[in-house]
Amino acid sequence: MNTKAYGATAPDSGVNPLTIQRRSLRDDDVAITIDYCGVCHSDIHTVENDWGRTSYPLVPGHEIVGTVTAVGPRVSKYKVGDTVGVGCLVDSCGSCPACDDHQEQFCDEGIHGTYGGTDRIDGTPNQGGYSEAIVVKEAFVLSIPDGLDPAAAAPILCAGITTYSPLKYAGVTKADKVGVLGMGGLGHMGVKFAKAMGAEVTIFTRSESKVEEALQQGADHVIISTDEQQMQAATEQFDYLLDTIPVEHDFNPYLNCLKYNGTHIVVGQLTPLEPALNTGALVMKRRSILGSLIGGLAETQEVLNFCATHNISCDIEMLDIQHINAAYERMKKGDVKYRFVIDMNSLRNS
Repeated sequence: MNTKAYGATAPDSGVNPLTIQRRSLRDDDVAITIDYCGVCHSDIHTVENDWGRTSYPLVPGHEIVGTVTAVGPRVSKYKVGDTVGVGCLVDSCGSCPACDDHQEQFCDEGIHGTYGGTDRIDGTPNQGGYSEAIVVKEAFVLSIPDGLDPAAAAPILCAGITTYSPLKYAGVTKADKVGVLGMGGLGHMGVKFAKAMGAEVTIFTRSESKVEEALQQGADHVIISTDEQQMQAATEQFDYLLDTIPVEHDFNPYLNCLKYNGTHIVVGQLTPLEPALNTGALVMKRRSILGSLIGGLAETQEVLNFCATHNISCDIEMLDIQHINAAYERMKKGDVKYRFVIDMNSLRNS
């Protein structure tokens, strides 16, 4: 069916109105009217082809919350009127070791993303949540718990699970000291999760002006990472560092802040390291570097339920779709606290 959307047609086109086709319901599909869609920095990277693999036209958006409007005959979990979510994944092979372990993000076939990939059945392009509606396989639809604000819940489907998953995997508890590097959309969620898990949490930031802001987010302490004395005092103080910094940066000063057996968790930077990593800092203290990528469907539902139980939500700024290109420019400058969320009524009413 014809569906209103906003998407890109070239790396320099920006994001503009277009019409896409949504498939008819398959037996195990759920049709969803999209109410809210979070804006992730990955959207910008993909729209502008920063990673060199974008096919156009492209409709971004993988932090989707909406309302069920129809279900296929084999759907049993959802009914019309339910509030549901769709995150970064819309399919997987279902039979490889990762899928058997409910870690569909590591599927042997690769990521079957909400946008940027192709449908496993008919080969048509997957298009994301900057649109009126979407049709998704039931197994990749999530329940939004009562008590979560639907708009603020949208970024939990990416920013939330990206930071929750490695903290849960690492087994963070009240006995641990956790440092969070960076305080954007990912970082501020990492603080909330680590605190809810009982840890003592410190934010590392380059800016003195962000100290009060960091404390307001729930951090117990703040370290100015450009202050040599503060960094020296932090030597061997932390069990875990959650590194959410999305651009190339020097890991070496942070590694020295880890205790022996400490772990530097990387969820932000996807580029080669420059300067090179001093592996002596790893070997001499049996420190480790752990990479993590979103989470599987079961764990994404788990983080939504965790947020409802602990009254955790993402700090958001609401956005009309017509202002998406301006929002991208603000995001590039770090000028959002801490996640844009599109009100899709602005698209339907346009």
